[in-house]
Amino acid sequence: MKITLNDGRSSEVRPGETVGAALAALGVRDRGDLLAAKVNGQIVDLSKPLHEDATLEPITFASAEGREVYRHSSTHIMAQAVKELFPSAQLTIGPALEDSFYYDFAFERPFTPDDLEKIEARANEIIKRNLTISRREFTKADAIEFFKSRGEGYKVELIQGFPDNEPISAYTQGDFVDLCRGPHVPATGRVGAFKLLTTAGAYWRGDERNPMLQRIYGTSFPTQAELDAHLARLEEIKRRDHRKVGKELDLISVQDEIGPGLVLWHPKGAAIRLLIENFWREQHIKDGYELVYSPHVARLDLWKTSGHVDYYRDNMFASMKIEGSEYQLKPMNCPYHIMIYKSHLRSYRDLPIRYGELGTVYRYERTGVLHGLLRVRGFTQDDAHLFCRPDQMEMEVSRVLDFTFFILRTFGFNEFEVFLSTRPKESVGSDEHWMLATSALEAALKNRNIPYELDPGGGAFYGPKIDIKIKDALGRSWQCSTVQVDFNNPERFALSYIGEDGKPHQPIMIHRALMGSIERFFGILIEHYGGAFPTWLAPVQAMVMNITDHQRDYVAAVVAQLKAAGFRAEADLRNEKIGFKIREAEKAKVPFMLVAGDREVQSGTLSVRGRSGANLGSMTVTAVLDLLRKETARPQQDLQPTH
Repeated sequence: MKITLNDGRSSEVRPGETVGAALAALGVRDRGDLLAAKVNGQIVDLSKPLHEDATLEPITFASAEGREVYRHSSTHIMAQAVKELFPSAQLTIGPALEDSFYYDFAFERPFTPDDLEKIEARANEIIKRNLTISRREFTKADAIEFFKSRGEGYKVELIQGFPDNEPISAYTQGDFVDLCRGPHVPATGRVGAFKLLTTAGAYWRGDERNPMLQRIYGTSFPTQAELDAHLARLEEIKRRDHRKVGKELDLISVQDEIGPGLVLWHPKGAAIRLLIENFWREQHIKDGYELVYSPHVARLDLWKTSGHVDYYRDNMFASMKIEGSEYQLKPMNCPYHIMIYKSHLRSYRDLPIRYGELGTVYRYERTGVLHGLLRVRGFTQDDAHLFCRPDQMEMEVSRVLDFTFFILRTFGFNEFEVFLSTRPKESVGSDEHWMLATSALEAALKNRNIPYELDPGGGAFYGPKIDIKIKDALGRSWQCSTVQVDFNNPERFALSYIGEDGKPHQPIMIHRALMGSIERFFGILIEHYGGAFPTWLAPVQAMVMNITDHQRDYVAAVVAQLKAAGFRAEADLRNEKIGFKIREAEKAKVPFMLVAGDREVQSGTLSVRGRSGANLGSMTVTAVLDLLRKETARPQQDLQPTH
């Protein structure tokens, strides 16, 4: 057989030769870093035999695919360690994540920190054993019988849901066997540095009606140095956690008495939110949007017409009866904007029409997935809906893209990942409409020279979309912005405009959100800046403090001057030592501390410090005002993004 490497090298090998041996014949040296390989584009084990001509590509930890193989193999090592130490634990599922992995076990009690130490130690023993990892296949009936004989009821339940006529694979390492599609690394010794992180509870198959399982999280890297760097990064992520920082800075809270997933904005958090919202409104008006408002409930029939009852019911709160009619807390703003459009006869000359709203919506997220500001039940979308003619669609999408990057850059995000998501299996609308919309989105990206990746089948049920992920200061990606084309709702609601020919035509609707939601975006901002917001966003921009009671009046007069100039300033007149006051202001991440003693009062100056501890020297009040004007100027961004 002829085997060709992805770099063009080729060699002849005997039928039945393994992928690993074929790679060796092609000169690919395995220094312990070879994990798997692609055969004609499909990732397989190195032990897989070859029976026909093929193109091979070696897979290492350097690729995302390699890291997934590596960490999924690590889950099996952890699962084997658990089974050796706690034989009564039942196996469920154990996927690899972006930079970690987890495995869920059915066990009679939560795992303790002491358990984790023992499991980690045993996992490292299994790595040292360098057990060969091999694949075996069963028929469905044999697989059910095999795992039933091992007391693995959850595996049996999974297998029962598989197709009857397809082989079912499992992987063996020593005495441990686990149901798995694979592929895996050749042996347990390929895993270098291994660390268990934490435990959590998780419902079987994510359904709270099912039994609670015990989840163990871990991570693994080829070297200890890489693991140590990752653990240091995790500590920084923990330090920046928006729930922790939000509490420390008194920005927000979520309280059980009110309900999970429902956010209270405290005065300082509300001050930042107001700045964000005012900026949002100001820029939308400049960019040709008209701002609208809509109620929090509507008749359920509205959501039946929009299709949300059919496609989104599980994420909607229960409806309520009011005077004999069913009403629904709104999960989306779109139907309201549609009805505003529909309230008048529209001409082709009126289009495009752009409606924007900071609209609060309510979605039934399960308790297990709620997470601070990042996953909530009530949130405010920075929503907009555009109604345009088909010939305007590409230009409107281009305008939205420019506007999106402008907004995101203003808040300090400069790295992006862009995805074009195409038609999913469950969708509505004609092939013609889907092709037209997808082509318009793709053309807008190409004309703006915006690099993007295809996300096949990732579109909304009503149309294709562009999703934009931002990267924060720690290199994490966050999904925020989306631009979605919709032919479905204009058809469902019988929208029209009168064309040049005097006849009614159906407009195209574009859904878009720039920040996603105010709550989630604020959570990301907190973690991006670690709570040390740029001066223009800081809830308190300057803290003025006295050294003794003799300076109280001077401090009060300075604060009044700063406020009169439009700055957010506060006075700290407590009977405390100045060092204590400075430390408190630094902990509160106030950008500037202005200190007044007798000397400053006499000279009409202030001693200025930055929150990083920098001593900026003595300044007059006028100089301080100039400094604040400079520091509070929002970053000026071009609408055209650069990549």
